[in-house]
Amino acid sequence: MTYLGIDIGTSGVKALLIDEHGRALGEASAPAVEPVRPHPGWSEQNPTDWWTATLGAIDKLKASHPSELASVRGIGLSGHMHGATLLGKNDEVLRPCILWNDGRSAAECLEMEAALPSLRQLSGNIAMPGFTAPKIAWVRKHEPAIYDKIAKVLLPKAYVRLLLTGEHVEDMSDAAGTLWLDVAKRDWSDDLLAVTGLTRDHMPRLVEGSAPSAQLKRDLAQRWGMDSAVIVAGGAGDNAAAACGIGAIRPGEGFVSLGTSGVLFVSNEKFSPNTEGAVHAFCHAIPDTWHQMGVILSATDSLNWLSRITGKKQAELSAEAEAQFAGPGEAIFLPYLSGERTPHNNAGARGSFTGLSQSTDTAQMAQAVMEGVTFAMRDCQRVLADAGTRIDRLLAVGGGSKSALWLKMLATNLDMEIALPEDGDFGGALGAARLGLCAAEGAKPADVMAMPPIKTTIAPDKNLSAAYSDQYARYRALYPAIEEARK
Repeated sequence: MTYLGIDIGTSGVKALLIDEHGRALGEASAPAVEPVRPHPGWSEQNPTDWWTATLGAIDKLKASHPSELASVRGIGLSGHMHGATLLGKNDEVLRPCILWNDGRSAAECLEMEAALPSLRQLSGNIAMPGFTAPKIAWVRKHEPAIYDKIAKVLLPKAYVRLLLTGEHVEDMSDAAGTLWLDVAKRDWSDDLLAVTGLTRDHMPRLVEGSAPSAQLKRDLAQRWGMDSAVIVAGGAGDNAAAACGIGAIRPGEGFVSLGTSGVLFVSNEKFSPNTEGAVHAFCHAIPDTWHQMGVILSATDSLNWLSRITGKKQAELSAEAEAQFAGPGEAIFLPYLSGERTPHNNAGARGSFTGLSQSTDTAQMAQAVMEGVTFAMRDCQRVLADAGTRIDRLLAVGGGSKSALWLKMLATNLDMEIALPEDGDFGGALGAARLGLCAAEGAKPADVMAMPPIKTTIAPDKNLSAAYSDQYARYRALYPAIEEARK
């Protein structure tokens, strides 16, 4: 028997086949049309692009691994969180999806919190423009004709599930990022929904991520050569899926993700909000488990930006920085190119360089960018600690984890060892496949979601700890000073 994990990202879709022992059998990917930014701070994508990429990735697996794909019993889904996919009464898409990194609804966030003083207590989170509910509040105000046609609001992976199964279903981890979920009770909140004028009828049915949600449509099963009823699991938001992929499901286990955005994730045995520090407190993808996240919006995307303006590839910039690295640099970079979530909750924040001189070159700028992202992750660790959270074990995932220098910076600044797993780029797809296995076979998540083989472990460089603490103090002082000057 085999199990399929599908990881839906904004840049494309990854599909991974595993066997009953969790071993990878084959993988494929297909690109999606890149998001567009109609106005500064906006980010949108056509939901049909995710579906086209999903079909493309699985069709590739059909060509390369036909017998393994034919024996699939369970499918799990992972997807980028918070996106507002608006559907009409016949499930037609009403407008492009407003994505997780869209900051247009800052005013609506303030209005929502004023309208419902218990919002933070119910949701366990601050109203942030990245979440789904403020996006609907924006549509209600600025696109009333669209708002009036809304029959369902789905998150990105739930839209793909709809096309796979014909069912409107969402899992707890992704639903927690909408700002409509009572996270402690793991149920939709009528009060939170009412703030945006919606009801439970507009929401998908809720299931746990490791539970069955629906069955794959017959015509799709035939397309891919599957000859039996295939169960589709509840699945998970991308970060919870990555946690399932690397085995971070027990209290104190976590990961640091250096992807387009950056995440410091830790599993909790109970619901543990810290809204003052802009910590995300969500349901995990498995029953009776929660998690916290510190989230920054521009991690490797900051290096992407430097790559665009210098004309040098990311790998080249990273190699240049590593070749000349001798400790904290003179330049400091604030990585707030798309605003920031943790700890500032400021969609209007912007990035900046300080400490540039005539001798500053691209290698030093690349180092400053990497250090700025590292300091932002240290900010996340600080506010998680303020909530009483302890991280016992930390693994690294995401494209940025390919940089040995970046991992060394992180280990030194977070003052803890960081383990680098093999095949880290497929954490989300692997976690989704594991959830598909649990749903199809009734297996216990703890028996399935073991830590993957570790490639290497990076220890803090104690010789640089004091210098980095001094540089981090300067980094922290810059944000309030710059924001004051921008007023």
